[in-house]
Amino acid sequence: MAALSDPSNRRTKPRLPSLWSAGAALIALVVVAPILAVVWIALAPSVAALTGQGEGASVWAQLWATTLPRYLRTTLILMFGVGALTALMGTGAAWLVARYHFPGSRWIQWALLMPLAVPAYVGAYALVDFLEYAGPVQTFLRGLMGWTSARDYWFPEIRSLGAAILVISAALYPYVYLLTRAALREQSGGGEEVAMSLGVGPFARFRRVGLPLARPAIAAGVAIVMMETVNDFGTVDYFAVQTLTTGIFTTWLESNSAAGAAQIACVVLALVVALLLIEKLSRRRSRFYMLSSRHRPVVPRRLTGSAGWTATALCLVPILAGFVLPAAVILSHAVDNLDAWADRGLLLALWHTVSVGGVAALVTVGAAVFLVYGVRLSGMRLPRQLMPVTTIGYAAPGAVLGVGILIPLARLDHGLADGVEALTGQDIGLILTGSAFALVLAYSVRFFAIAQGAADGAFGRVSPSLPMAARSLGRSRGGVLREVYAPLVRGSLASALLLVFVDCVKELPATLLLRPFNYDTLATRVHEQASLEQLGEAAPGALLVMAVGLVAVAFLARANR
Repeated sequence: MAALSDPSNRRTKPRLPSLWSAGAALIALVVVAPILAVVWIALAPSVAALTGQGEGASVWAQLWATTLPRYLRTTLILMFGVGALTALMGTGAAWLVARYHFPGSRWIQWALLMPLAVPAYVGAYALVDFLEYAGPVQTFLRGLMGWTSARDYWFPEIRSLGAAILVISAALYPYVYLLTRAALREQSGGGEEVAMSLGVGPFARFRRVGLPLARPAIAAGVAIVMMETVNDFGTVDYFAVQTLTTGIFTTWLESNSAAGAAQIACVVLALVVALLLIEKLSRRRSRFYMLSSRHRPVVPRRLTGSAGWTATALCLVPILAGFVLPAAVILSHAVDNLDAWADRGLLLALWHTVSVGGVAALVTVGAAVFLVYGVRLSGMRLPRQLMPVTTIGYAAPGAVLGVGILIPLARLDHGLADGVEALTGQDIGLILTGSAFALVLAYSVRFFAIAQGAADGAFGRVSPSLPMAARSLGRSRGGVLREVYAPLVRGSLASALLLVFVDCVKELPATLLLRPFNYDTLATRVHEQASLEQLGEAAPGALLVMAVGLVAVAFLARANR
């Protein structure tokens, strides 16, 4: 009896993880695995045994001596150029719609979100078509001025680094706008009123009162924009701008160097991690608190006359550049090429996009629910520590994930096929890399943070007393999830499904690397046809991608009213 009552005996019994805890840890490891694989492939001396190409540590020295400095320099210029321009566009637009009423401001505040529906590479195709030598702008100028050839006048180079900065900024500034507008609306009107009573003008109020308080939100938005800029492939490839992302494709596919591609991918990861750290440090150093319990929002002032119309014009510029121009150009080509709508390749690409994106969205949200619920049930440290790490997939560019998924998966696939053939004598082929499995895995890892954030927020809003009451009535853990949580979090999970699906439709770099042979989605079909200067054939697919994006924008606008 003494042995039974000894508490030390109870402490020595190992605590076995439950199914939910083990499953949550496994999901977290699967999400993080591609990032770890990239680092391992880049740093391991035995990479030659993995790739069969005889490469070693000398690849890094060769890259640094040849192409890597150019890739890195161009990427940094692109990142900071886009970051600065989106900060200017997004912050300025957010300040105008949050602080003033002017003609059209009611619909402009939502129209400013519409460029999110246009992928940057679609905007690039439209801009080149609109401004190239045979486009309507230069044709009109030649007819108006009597010029006969390009030697008679100067026109800026369209396919250039500067144009890439403009196009990507026009597509991504809504990230800064959305976060900054929310921060400005949450500010108290007391500071504004005090500044006005002291005779401070509107620009000085923005610089001294509004901007410092909104700086953390601006920094967060710019960090997201810069990470998306690093991920971009379609725009920079179309404009022949050599960045780290295009370097991954060139080094792997053209130079046949998997180790070199992984090492460039590690540089991209280092940039992304640096951006995340800078963003977190900026928020840590900029803390502002409401010192009064009576929060009074800022009352927007009405702008009339020339001031009001100037504000309207300033807000219309990013809308025209980011949505109206690309949509008008693509729509005109889609109407002029009605036969392209019936093309079998377009219909097949649409089916691939919907099926793979839909499966990926279901898998991603399902895994996120399992992870969040498993971590809530688990008292173990590992799942809780892994949960925040799983969000890095959203920051990692698609090309990086492609490297981290395809190389290990190809080796596993070949080993599986050889093993089955040795046992049964039948060649089953490549099941994992020869199907859409790799695409679903890449999409799930890339956009897992969206689903996890939605699931974690939805579960956090459910009162703990409800699942406790269900457990006291004899419901199992699965029964609590099915009967208590599911009805209450259904709306948030449906939103997560939509957002993940839309991002899957627009994803280009990972799809180009991981799709099976002769397997097109809408994004890859549009990219390939536009790269061949066949914008008329690419227009229907681009229009479908934009239509899907508009659904997400409409939902986003409704959620942020």
